[in-house]
Amino acid sequence: MSDEEKPLPRLALAGVFGGLFCGYMGLSAVIPVLPRFVREGFGAPDLAVGLAVTATGLAALVVRPIAGDVADRRGYRRVMQAGALIVAAGGVLYFLPVGLAGLVAVRLMLGVGEASLFTAGAAWTVSLAPHSRRGQLIGLYGVSMWFGISAGTFLGAVLVRFGYDTVWAFSAAAPFLGLLLISSVAAPAAAARPSGRLDLLLRPAALPGLALALAAAGYAGLAAFVVLHLQARGIPSGFVVLGTFSVVYAGTRLFIGRVPDQYGPRRVVVWCGIGEAIGLLVIALAPNLAVALAGSVVMGVGFSLLHPSLALMVMNRTDRSKQGAALGAYTSFWDLGLGVWGPATGAVASGFGYPAVFVVGAACAVAAVAVALSVRQPAPQPVAAG
Repeated sequence: MSDEEKPLPRLALAGVFGGLFCGYMGLSAVIPVLPRFVREGFGAPDLAVGLAVTATGLAALVVRPIAGDVADRRGYRRVMQAGALIVAAGGVLYFLPVGLAGLVAVRLMLGVGEASLFTAGAAWTVSLAPHSRRGQLIGLYGVSMWFGISAGTFLGAVLVRFGYDTVWAFSAAAPFLGLLLISSVAAPAAAARPSGRLDLLLRPAALPGLALALAAAGYAGLAAFVVLHLQARGIPSGFVVLGTFSVVYAGTRLFIGRVPDQYGPRRVVVWCGIGEAIGLLVIALAPNLAVALAGSVVMGVGFSLLHPSLALMVMNRTDRSKQGAALGAYTSFWDLGLGVWGPATGAVASGFGYPAVFVVGAACAVAAVAVALSVRQPAPQPVAAG
């Protein structure tokens, strides 16, 4: 049976997606309580609070390509299991009186676990997917992470009413459940991979990754400043715009996630980048909440399919034996983009006002399209919907 014809392994994907969901629930449960814990427990300044929160992302940025390369060599399930176990161990370590430096070390360790969990699972998902549904399943894998983050953040805010220890316990238990789900899936056959040096930044990932980092500017601006932007215009309930974006983002992948597979990632990237830019410009100029909501819908649809389309471009240009490393390198550009655009959009807002944040995001989305169009791709082969 050819890769094109193989059936969709639903039970295996449920184990992989469920493991990712549980891992991110554990990781995210501490986010709403960690700043207060650092202040109350250590009397730390804002800089220390920021370091404790972002240390995980900083470690993940560095480790993702390494984790992907190790997964290619040692097996996707093994590395994903190791990631879930590290995340669960991090939850246990929150109980220990390790001081502020120790807490930062724990957060760095969690970044290693998060990078291993996500990257190995992404490559495993690609290996399980029929060729004609790779883009769709990459998108749904991301939705599992998104739901895990949302559920974990909500549960952390609720559980802290019963004390920090309750949150720590949950942050250990959820990824351990994820480990059990991952372990329930049979290990895939290892692809032939020659030994040699680590592939930390594969060439196929560079330009799509750069496009992803550029597109991240719009998301960073929306998350940080849409509420303040609308408040400055006398428009209340700006948080509804963020909520609408999140719903549309997830719903797009759930209901039309096969579009990159059906029409080719290159074409869909153009549509998505233009959609993100138009949505951001509508929000920048919005005179009322209804128009801002319309902009968030347009942006949500475009931005939702941008990541799986660019990931599919990476996969189309990467040997099967190196796809974990390629996905790790590609995903690191997302971390890098958020790390750069977080403070950069703040500087834009301070110097030019809130609308300029969304104009800059729109310009970056158009630049992302230009970068993606420079990527050499094999001829797209549309598949019939079904």
